[in-house]
Amino acid sequence: MVHSGRVNPLEPLPRGLYTGAFTTGAFTTREAAARGVGKGRLRGRDLQKPFHGIRSVVPLVAVTDRARALQLRMPPGAFFSGVTAALIMGIPLPLRLSKAVELHIGVAAPMRACRVVGAVGHKLQLSPSDLRDWGGLRVTTLARTWCDLASVLDLEDLVAAGDYIIHHRQPLASREELAAAVAAHPGRRGRARLLEALDLLDDRADSPPESVIRVTIVRAGISGLHANYPIWDARGVKIASADLCFPAHRVIFEYQGDYHRTEPERWRKDRTRIARLAAAGWHVIEIAADELRDRHVLLQLIRDALALYPAALHR
Repeated sequence: MVHSGRVNPLEPLPRGLYTGAFTTGAFTTREAAARGVGKGRLRGRDLQKPFHGIRSVVPLVAVTDRARALQLRMPPGAFFSGVTAALIMGIPLPLRLSKAVELHIGVAAPMRACRVVGAVGHKLQLSPSDLRDWGGLRVTTLARTWCDLASVLDLEDLVAAGDYIIHHRQPLASREELAAAVAAHPGRRGRARLLEALDLLDDRADSPPESVIRVTIVRAGISGLHANYPIWDARGVKIASADLCFPAHRVIFEYQGDYHRTEPERWRKDRTRIARLAAAGWHVIEIAADELRDRHVLLQLIRDALALYPAALHR
């Protein structure tokens, strides 16, 4: 501990300064000063400086770690909202938002929005029931967060987020809760998009890409789509349950992620399944991330595939 004389930048910090149940190795400079740590030590090159008035003994990369660090100096009543709340709670977002560096902090009106370098402050109309604790972090509820995302997501990604929240295997909130949150603020920005998204939600969608592809098809007015469609081979053995299928065309659309790089066993099983589908007379059209990023390209690919295998040939 430094009291006087020449500063040793590597002098050990006081025990307990950056430990706790949810430790990220972060602490406030105010608390450090109260424990006798001098300004010179707090400028030490071994310490990270994620926010003004915050130091950390390790780099803070994950959004939850950065949020825990910033929460140490947030005013009473402040909470994480919007994109940051979504990421904390695991709601899937497009890459452009999931990699966002700035944190979003909300306060209830009429309080003044927080101003912190590295964060975006928001003044929101909300009730106490719109807030909750998530692993020690103050955030807006799942339903309220979904509503707030309408201002930054297009319809397809908003539906994907909602599908994730209400998924039948492990619902985080109900469709009714989402609808109630939309109704609670009739003047909300993005309300029309929220109402449209509510009608498109599907608690059986197994992934955000599946949701995006489904909504793209539905919005384009393309008929004949079936979800979770069972497919059998010539011997009556079930081959697959196709998430996005056009039985009349014998066409199945599937999202192809990059998992083949990290999950070779899963990739091999998928290759076998696709081969069996082909042998049974089905056409599997794989859609990659590049198509998802451009909805016009995605829609053209879907239309081209259905035109290539017209339904009339299978009636």
